[in-house]
Amino acid sequence: MPFRHDFDPTSLREYDIRGIVGKTLHPADAFAIGRTFASMVIRAGGKRVVVGYDGRLSSPALEEALVRGAVESGAEVTRIGCGPTPMLYFASVADGADGAIMVTGSHNPPDYNGFKMMMAGKPFYGDQIRELGRLSASGDVQPATEGSAVRSDISSRYIDRLLEDYDGVRPLRVVWDNGNSAAGDVLARLVERLPGEHTVLFGEIDGHFPNHHPDPTVEKNLQDLIRAVEEKKADLGIAFDGDADRIGLVDNRGQIFWGDQMLVLLAQDVLKRHPGATIIADVKASQILFDEVAKAGGQPLMWKTGHSLIKTKMAETGSPLAGEMSGHIFFADKWYGFDDALYAAIRVLGIVSRLPGPLSDFRDNLPITVTTPELRFNCDDTRKFEVIREVAARLKSEGADVSEIDGVRVNTADGWWLLRASNTQAVLVARAEARDEAGLDRLKDALASQLEASGLKAPDFSGENAGH
Repeated sequence: MPFRHDFDPTSLREYDIRGIVGKTLHPADAFAIGRTFASMVIRAGGKRVVVGYDGRLSSPALEEALVRGAVESGAEVTRIGCGPTPMLYFASVADGADGAIMVTGSHNPPDYNGFKMMMAGKPFYGDQIRELGRLSASGDVQPATEGSAVRSDISSRYIDRLLEDYDGVRPLRVVWDNGNSAAGDVLARLVERLPGEHTVLFGEIDGHFPNHHPDPTVEKNLQDLIRAVEEKKADLGIAFDGDADRIGLVDNRGQIFWGDQMLVLLAQDVLKRHPGATIIADVKASQILFDEVAKAGGQPLMWKTGHSLIKTKMAETGSPLAGEMSGHIFFADKWYGFDDALYAAIRVLGIVSRLPGPLSDFRDNLPITVTTPELRFNCDDTRKFEVIREVAARLKSEGADVSEIDGVRVNTADGWWLLRASNTQAVLVARAEARDEAGLDRLKDALASQLEASGLKAPDFSGENAGH
């Protein structure tokens, strides 16, 4: 019977394929992804595809269907089993696979799942995902044949490679919040081999996520880690998202070290080896980050939010390090240019062990600003990009200092505010940063008035200020 499959249109996203299991995502979709992605790999001259999956309850069945589809298109599939997304990236890059697919719902609720892909060692996103949907809908795939599938445990090689770049000079006391993520087994074996005293919270891989939601960018999800750091008098605490490609960090006082602050710490270290190098951060990052990178002799580059977009820009510019507010940290210095929370943790441990004082001293020495957290509010998919265009046009007509790298980021005497359309959800995302509370209030008023001018009700910003 000839192959043809239509995906739920909401599942084909900018950076991945994602949906609610049993509603917008089914094993038939996984089979179609395997069938079509493998066809694309084969038509590009490849054959070898690596597949992994995370700890969600639906992941084994989706992986099974995915592999069947890829094999039917003639691919040679290597199944690396359950583990963190970066281990799949490592398997792909280290062994020169032609394609790679991770079954993962990332940091989404337990009933979600999805697929992150690479082709020829590069992110597979945007137009490529849309093309996969088109080929599947038209049945334009390789004739049914019989490829092969083998199982391979790459975890020992991955752990060995992570440890190769550990460069600590004194043992540390560290608390790790695995958050029941897919890193669990790898993390347990990793900390056994690291010097110091290590405590792992919620180390068991559990797709129910019974302890807290697996997203380390949300303050309430870090409360267990903060308490444990204080109780253990630890040097730092480290948290992962559901598939361990994003990292969260707290210092010895239990204060959250946000993604852009972490990037300052890492950039100062990397720039000692790569003076003058380009360091990339997304448009949501603090101005302090860009200023501190310049002060350390680097070339700061503000770029679009989205892990696939950042990875692509790194390759273009030869950047050794990049990061996002969301906790995606990308190393091309000694590593392979992909986002890996376990690897970022290893590098952070080395740096903290060499600091002259505690990590909180480093944080205290950064300039103080007041910021909003990332503010998200609903806006129809058909309207969200129009709103950004309208706001940009009005600001330019007023002579404002506007960057349009990704949405609008407006610089004023008080600081800056940002409004961008999410590429993955029907929401607008806003953020603002100022030197003091009064300045932040003025920035929030400016943002609210622009939203209202486009016919949107501004969200309630009260109580949304935080030190940074």
